[in-house]
Amino acid sequence: MKLRIKGTRFLLLRNPENLQEDQIPRLERALQLNEPLLLGWYLKEELRELWNQPSRQKMAAFLKDWCQKAHQTGIGQLIKMAKTLRTHASGILAYARHPITSGKLEGINNKIKTLTKRSYGFHDENFFILKLLSLHHSKYKLLG
Repeated sequence: MKLRIKGTRFLLLRNPENLQEDQIPRLERALQLNEPLLLGWYLKEELRELWNQPSRQKMAAFLKDWCQKAHQTGIGQLIKMAKTLRTHASGILAYARHPITSGKLEGINNKIKTLTKRSYGFHDENFFILKLLSLHHSKYKLLG
């Protein structure tokens, strides 16, 4: 059974609408073999609907309901996730009022972190700053 599930992590994490035709049967076989995996996958897909709720109140009710379902499964990882979501509920629910994400910021931070690792040999701090600005084809000029 373990060999049949092996290599399906990518399929489990992808949105179903982004799967290719030949990947769908592999995902279905993996879900049929493991009930906790099936429950986790369905709850993951259901949680995606949180962002489509029309109001903050409906988002709060949806989140509370989802956390209860996760707790009822008895699966440790889902219970831990529900606890984390409850802890961060105010920040999550702020999306209803201000529907923005930190996706771009996270991407920029990742680029900076990667450049920092690669720049170990840079002797000039100004050169490093120029490299940072060039990551995004910056229109800013260095003064000084």
